[in-house]
Amino acid sequence: MHAVPTALCRDCLEVTRPARRCSACGSPRVLAHPELFSLRIAHMDCDAFYASVEKRDAPELRDRPVIVGGGRRGVVSTACYIARIDGVRSAMPMFQALRLCPEAVVIKPRPAAYATASAEIRAMMEALTPAIEPLSLDEAFLDLSGTERLHGAPPALLMARLARRIEQELGLTISIGLAHNKFLAKIASDMNKPRGFSVIGQAETQAFLLDKPVSIIWGVGAATQASLQEAGIHRISDLRRWDSAALQARFGQAGARLWQLAQGEDRRRVARDAPVKSISNETTFHEDTADPDLLDGHIWRLSEKVADRAKATGRAGRVVTLKLKHASHRLITRRSSLREPTQLAETLYRSARGLLSQSGQSGPFRLIGVGLSDLGAAEGADLTVDLLDPNAARRARAERATDAIRARFGPDAIIKGRALR
Repeated sequence: MHAVPTALCRDCLEVTRPARRCSACGSPRVLAHPELFSLRIAHMDCDAFYASVEKRDAPELRDRPVIVGGGRRGVVSTACYIARIDGVRSAMPMFQALRLCPEAVVIKPRPAAYATASAEIRAMMEALTPAIEPLSLDEAFLDLSGTERLHGAPPALLMARLARRIEQELGLTISIGLAHNKFLAKIASDMNKPRGFSVIGQAETQAFLLDKPVSIIWGVGAATQASLQEAGIHRISDLRRWDSAALQARFGQAGARLWQLAQGEDRRRVARDAPVKSISNETTFHEDTADPDLLDGHIWRLSEKVADRAKATGRAGRVVTLKLKHASHRLITRRSSLREPTQLAETLYRSARGLLSQSGQSGPFRLIGVGLSDLGAAEGADLTVDLLDPNAARRARAERATDAIRARFGPDAIIKGRALR
């Protein structure tokens, strides 16, 4: 009996045997793994998505470092891999990014362009499986169970085809993780970016996770990591020395989840169209500030960014959130419920500005953020005439007209005065 091939060429898509180079085309991009053709859960993540769209649409930027984000007092939304070589990272203050990479080209985000590219990628994924769980515009989980019979190819080959099609037809690249659950698939997709394809099988799960830091666990941020470190938990191996009951007693329900993930267990299903719970944006200041004009300008810019993403994804929300972090790192959040859902920057700005006034907080602040939650479809949003504000309808029409002009002539075609503060 002949052994079943366990390798795949990612360039010519030949199913072959493990080797340093593909026997059919000579490519070194041969993916080999004992469980390659039996794993069903994939995570797809676009490579430096916003920056990649900008480079695709402006080929003269191909070999230049590109940063997508706000002005000098803003933050980095994403950076291309050339800029990342110099240490530029997402969420980094723009002044710091430009200090690390002064030759970078800074581009303001174009949400409509990113939403269009995302929709094109989503259509390609839909051709493979209906079981898709989008996490954002540029990443998603796919459950490919049962697709081999439908398409006559194992999931690994289907994902390799998808990556090649996206690159050839859209001029964008993706990285793929393939595993037996969502937790490991997401880890795998980040292991070999850009244009990566990594596999974590069941047989190797325990050994693979053992020496990894707890920060590899999805959802473990700086605060959770600090709490774990206080308990002497730095790596997955440290988590495994605790039993589930002890972790739950100390960290609540999150402790039980941490224990399961430390064993490589994740029972969550790929949930088609899992609802996005909120849209938010925040900025950290270079220097703590209490300047009311500066804060007002930031609230407007953050409201625009949140509104742009709501419009790009066809969502509207009823709850506006203002987030403030004092110089002492004390965090304050204030929320306001609207009478009807909105996706307009002007409505977000007025509500968030009111929350700042009502908060009684005078600063100085090191961070400010604006969010929109209780989301639903945008149909029917922003339609009610406010009898107490007769100019509301006029402002809504003006914002829609501004959106149309910016879509045609670029984001700088119209700039509000408060955006310059």
